[in-house]
Amino acid sequence: MAFVKGKTSKKIRTAHRYLGLFLGIQFLFWTISGLYFSWTDLDEIHGDHFKKIKIKKDFKDLISPSNLEYVNGIKSIELRDFNNNPYYWINNELLVNANTGIKKDSISKDEAISISNENILEKYKISFVEKIYEVGNHHEYRGKPLPAYVISYEGSDNLKSYVSTLDGQFQTVRHRNWRWFDFLWMTHTMDYETRDDFNNKLIRLFSIMGLITVLSGFILWAITSKTLKKIFK
Repeated sequence: MAFVKGKTSKKIRTAHRYLGLFLGIQFLFWTISGLYFSWTDLDEIHGDHFKKIKIKKDFKDLISPSNLEYVNGIKSIELRDFNNNPYYWINNELLVNANTGIKKDSISKDEAISISNENILEKYKISFVEKIYEVGNHHEYRGKPLPAYVISYEGSDNLKSYVSTLDGQFQTVRHRNWRWFDFLWMTHTMDYETRDDFNNKLIRLFSIMGLITVLSGFILWAITSKTLKKIFK
């Protein structure tokens, strides 16, 4: 390595130093988030410890789906329960009372509370309920059906459940640890829009620059190694 001049060595050293400084913050985020993920119980992040074990109910005297006045034809159908009343969810677009055949445009606030309480453990008490019509790209309910009711619960976990108004489905729960996980996942994937794109240009760029930083470190070691200097002398 004797052919490497002092000026060249200095340039490599400078490039390595500034690359390390520039990439250091992101490397720190990758390390912190990786540690957090490896020490985290995903079931807890999903909020399973807030939920009841669901027991399916039996209903009688249901209208046959073939007797429903539904002109578009039935491609899919699912039986759902709101306040102990059975409803058919047809073609992922319409609720129909399974006893009376009456169509239901959306669920009410009281029904949303009942649906949420059927899924959330009784020890958690409701503090506030609101209806949302739109959310941003960074909202914790992004990518799910709207409008929806947000049922907030008391406590330091800042627990919230979401129930969609159109189909009355209990969508998800969000809580403090989930929000930390979501933030760190964003910094890990470097997808600051949807959180889930591992092929975005930013992470590709930083990965390449990280590789260059590591290689420049190896080169610096090689050109400053006394042992290698003796071998190639």
